[in-house]
Amino acid sequence: MDFNHTDDRRMLADMAGRFVREQYPIEARHEAAKTDDGFSRETWAQMAELGLIGALFSEDAGGFGGAGFDIAVVFEELGKGLVTEPFLANLLAGTALTHGNDSQKSILESVVGGETLLAFAHGEPTSRYDLEHVDTRAETSGDGYVLNGNKAVVISGDRADHLVVSAQTETGISLFLVPANTDGIHVRSYPTVDGYRAAEIALKDVAVSKDALIGEEGQGLPIIREVIAKGTLAVSAEALGAIEMAIDMTLDYLKTRKQFGVPIGKFQALQHRMADMMTEREQIRSAVINAAGNLETSERDWNISALKNLIGRSGRMIAEESIQMHGGIAMTWEYAVGHYAKRIIMIDHLFGDVDHHMEQIIKMGRAA
Repeated sequence: MDFNHTDDRRMLADMAGRFVREQYPIEARHEAAKTDDGFSRETWAQMAELGLIGALFSEDAGGFGGAGFDIAVVFEELGKGLVTEPFLANLLAGTALTHGNDSQKSILESVVGGETLLAFAHGEPTSRYDLEHVDTRAETSGDGYVLNGNKAVVISGDRADHLVVSAQTETGISLFLVPANTDGIHVRSYPTVDGYRAAEIALKDVAVSKDALIGEEGQGLPIIREVIAKGTLAVSAEALGAIEMAIDMTLDYLKTRKQFGVPIGKFQALQHRMADMMTEREQIRSAVINAAGNLETSERDWNISALKNLIGRSGRMIAEESIQMHGGIAMTWEYAVGHYAKRIIMIDHLFGDVDHHMEQIIKMGRAA
């Protein structure tokens, strides 16, 4: 397997990185996060025009990428800017739609164009990280279904035009595409601690037609596993980008902050701590590459769990060291390193934390 980036992917990384550096300062990010949308619609449209959304989907789905490396390249650059635009939500729900009927798949064209927003409503108040725990019910009614249940921490669920909803049917877990303005859908939105948006969604007697079913009835779990695998790779690559920035900012600070008349970076103890941070970063980079390269192989689940377990352990260490070596300035709102640390730590809790993925590795009979 060739882990080297193609010329197209290198160009994609350069373009995305340049846009984030030049057009996405931390101040603009904070202002966008404070709006009702939680992101800038104008910036979202620009990113769509650059092809950053299209890079997440295959040609069959209206994009031009969709492979593990494409996802990793885009999200690493997004992580460097703490981008709040709803890339993750659309990747999750859009991946599910690739298994839908022709009408459902046709929506992906407007998703890639930045015109339509999706959200993946799977997690529930009591499900934690168990993908098979679905209490929401879809009862057959006439020539359709009626959905009842509650979905928790739906990423970017407050501004979605369509929701991909998981529910128990008579034959097992199924997925449905539901317009967000359907009668019976109640949304409570809120900002997360790291500056992003999520929502609690209640479904009360939500009526949908049989055409809303994605794929075959009762066959939703394999699709959900694919969705979460891609989402885990995405946020892990995003964490890598945030880690890069946190390390770079810490290194710059050590070179300029002086004590006893010399830069504190001259102190051997801090040099050792910085070396440890860089070593962990390279391990994370290797794990991202392995997971991206094995996203379509039988080794997918092990590589994804190994990556996410490492992100949780090493990412937290790097985030904490960045804060500690900066001192009090790192805790101020104006200084960016604290926001990177928050995002890195919060990513540990998305799609399974350290302990959850260690349990998955043990169940697969392999050591991390």
